[in-house]
Amino acid sequence: MKDGVNGVALAVFIFFFLAVTVMGFLAARWRKAENDSLDEWGLGGRSFGTWVTWFLLGGDLYTAYTFVAVPAAIYAAGAAGFFAVPYTILVYPLIFTFLPRLWSVSHKHGYVTTSDFVRGRFGSKGLSLAVAVTGILATMPYIALQLVGIQAVLDVMGVGGGENTHWFIKDLPLLIAFGVLAAYTYSSGLRAPALIAFVKDTLIYIVIAVAIIYIPIKLGGFDEIFAKAGEAYAQTNPATGKPRGALVPGDAGQWTYATLALGSALALFMYPHSITATLSSRSREVIRRNTTILPLYSLMLGLLALLGFMAIAAGIQVKNGQLAIPQLFETMFPDWFAGVAFAAIGIGALVPAAIMSIAAANLFTRNIYKDFIKPDATPAQETKVSKLVSLLVKVGALAFVLTMDKTVAINFQLLGGIWILQTFPALVGGLFTRWFHRWALLAGWAVGMIYGTVAAYGVASPTQKHFGGSSAEIPGIGEIGYIGLTAFLLNVLVTVVLTFVLKAVKAPEGIDETSPEDYTADAGDAGVKTLPKVGAETH
Repeated sequence: MKDGVNGVALAVFIFFFLAVTVMGFLAARWRKAENDSLDEWGLGGRSFGTWVTWFLLGGDLYTAYTFVAVPAAIYAAGAAGFFAVPYTILVYPLIFTFLPRLWSVSHKHGYVTTSDFVRGRFGSKGLSLAVAVTGILATMPYIALQLVGIQAVLDVMGVGGGENTHWFIKDLPLLIAFGVLAAYTYSSGLRAPALIAFVKDTLIYIVIAVAIIYIPIKLGGFDEIFAKAGEAYAQTNPATGKPRGALVPGDAGQWTYATLALGSALALFMYPHSITATLSSRSREVIRRNTTILPLYSLMLGLLALLGFMAIAAGIQVKNGQLAIPQLFETMFPDWFAGVAFAAIGIGALVPAAIMSIAAANLFTRNIYKDFIKPDATPAQETKVSKLVSLLVKVGALAFVLTMDKTVAINFQLLGGIWILQTFPALVGGLFTRWFHRWALLAGWAVGMIYGTVAAYGVASPTQKHFGGSSAEIPGIGEIGYIGLTAFLLNVLVTVVLTFVLKAVKAPEGIDETSPEDYTADAGDAGVKTLPKVGAETH
């Protein structure tokens, strides 16, 4: 690590940060309609076409944490960290089957959140509340990790002083970044991250393209990189007494790798921010197109993961693995381009953090505030509450980062993945069938949540006594697998069995406000709620 502040890199970083800040505030005037509602503030008027949606979803799913954590996992443990690549490949055929249906029924009935749909489909505010609370809990540590990504970049640039610096001075740059993010999100809603996503993704593609060519040339080629990585992984880890990692996962790790990839694929589009970006598009055809072109990001992710091997070959030594890639950039790149790379990571944190805070705020407003506190809330009141809650969510995430160890934030994000997967039966199941009973779905959700939480609590690591990972022994099989997938299977089993029982005793099922044709309707179809045109866009 270079001594002191890297002035050139910091200047470039500040330039891009100021540029996207201006864009964030200007976004309030981009396609702005006159009415003040959650459709406008929280979903961008449901007006985004193919390319805006593609950049928005890409900015939403491929975050600063992805940029830092995926190669950091490779750096720490080897090829097992590549699980992120197959799961992003698996997810797109999966969402092709259900996202267009969710868009259609949501557009027809004005649903803003997944909980809106669950309440309408099953006639159950209790099940809707469970989905909403799960979404908020799973999103909070995810936002915190975006701030961790910004903090990692600031640390490498030498901003904020050393460990002995007063906490306020040390964290002031992060506080400023947070304040700017909060301000333009409050002002512009989803339009801000949609506009900034263009800059974010362009920078990321440039940085990865340069890194994948420039760094191997400086390190002697990929043969040399893989050879040095293999030697490093063969060394014994003093904390575990085992090799540090492996270029190829062993037989013992295959169940973990496969179940983690599958479970993560099932969970990805259960997150509220993924659905928020999806529902902002203007037609179901936009969604279908995006499922075919979003895999381009998976190619980027595979190249990004290789940076973990390069960090080892470059001799990068860091106590916190999250700093490995920022440190690699500072070591290998000229200062000015290191600043570009740091800006890509920093902006890559701002976009998803904004979308996540909006998504969590929409869940609270529609499915807690309106359903249980003020049922007669006007659209303007809903928007006001959602804006305020979006600020509170970001404050909570900031407090999490500033007061707790960073590994705790990572562990809670892993736990959030286990939790959010338990909403899959109600959401995706409900899009295709009304057979499941609402009480059975609620019971299955509770069993999955309890089992997943207790199992994760029992996982230890060399640095953590509890919540040290997301994999444990699968009951009845004896193999180590992803806890979230095991909890999901228990969830489905309980849901199916109880549905048979509840139907046998003729328990009340609730009123379904949807109809079969709602799930295939498009924006121009008769009877579908058509929002005002707020600008043209070329497909």
